[in-house]
Amino acid sequence: MDINLIKNIFKSLFGNELRVYTSPGRVNLIGEHTDYNGGFVFPGAIDKGIYAAINPNGTYKIRAYSIDYQAKAEFGMNEDDAPKESWARYIFGVVREMQKRGFEPKGFDTVFAGDVPLGAGMSSSAALESTFAFALNDIYNLGIDKFELARIGQSTEHNYCGVKCGIMDQFASIFGKKGHLMRLNCATMEFEYFQFDPKGYKVVLLDTVVKHELASSAYNKRRESCENACAHIAAKHPEVKYLSDATMLMLEEVKNEISQEDYMRAKYVIGEKQRVLDVCAALEKGDYETVGDRMYGTHYGMSKEYEVSCDELDFLNDIAKECGVTGSRVMGGGFGGCTINLVKEELYDKFIATAKEKFNKKFGHYPKVYDVVISDGARKLNL
Repeated sequence: MDINLIKNIFKSLFGNELRVYTSPGRVNLIGEHTDYNGGFVFPGAIDKGIYAAINPNGTYKIRAYSIDYQAKAEFGMNEDDAPKESWARYIFGVVREMQKRGFEPKGFDTVFAGDVPLGAGMSSSAALESTFAFALNDIYNLGIDKFELARIGQSTEHNYCGVKCGIMDQFASIFGKKGHLMRLNCATMEFEYFQFDPKGYKVVLLDTVVKHELASSAYNKRRESCENACAHIAAKHPEVKYLSDATMLMLEEVKNEISQEDYMRAKYVIGEKQRVLDVCAALEKGDYETVGDRMYGTHYGMSKEYEVSCDELDFLNDIAKECGVTGSRVMGGGFGGCTINLVKEELYDKFIATAKEKFNKKFGHYPKVYDVVISDGARKLNL
């Protein structure tokens, strides 16, 4: 990312005083659609994110310029000041959520840009929220702990952007640690770092360049399915607070009480919880074959049970199998975006070439290729 470009545009719009903050996007090795079901996720921050130059302006107004959208917005900090621009609502939402918690950030000027691909399942929105939550906490010495910064980002999505997301994306963006993945229990917020340096393997994302819109009814509808299945199970098993607390036996007990669609959604979530635990155990032994097998299992579940895949993602997953790739699956919310692939180094070049050629032949364009580097979370940059 060209930090100098951000600084120069800021100086031309708002003056020379500024500080620069960044927060990363994320990948998730396994554990998809489990976060809002109280299950485990296994994400890591990446070396692509949002970068923002910020400076207090001594008012109660926010003046923001998005380099990526080449658009400017100015808005106040009260509820009825909400901006129309969707990108500006993320910034506004962070400020409002801080205020709801009793904190008092003041007005500021900002210029920001990102190199996290939009709509590719790498959580550019969480990176944007986390950048501003971390920055305002630092600039105004608000004393908000990291967990609450992540929750502020999540609440922004819920209340200002129309997405009932879980906590994983914001958590990964705030807590990321170079060279490590994180296993997070989304029910208790307990987490553990796992060193991730797979010798002889590469992690690569293949982007279908099909854009998804998570605020669509499809995402929220799946969450409703899970909540409905959980409610029926909890009526018989009061100890079940989240769907991830349930077992397959419990789900079978209520199979005739819920729709087939709700049953299939719940079956995926309960299976995914176990796959995450299997991957954690396998990583501690350096058993990447098991890691890869569970990744393929997740893709099957997301495609056939949770039904959040698409033709392009399924096609890339099939090519990965044909090329002997160790593990491959759709990553992120689905409905487009990327596959994440665990590839032996000696197979990497052939896999990428084959995937690009066959995908282009079928869909008329090439997938984008992103090599993954696991990096640090939200921070202030020392200029």
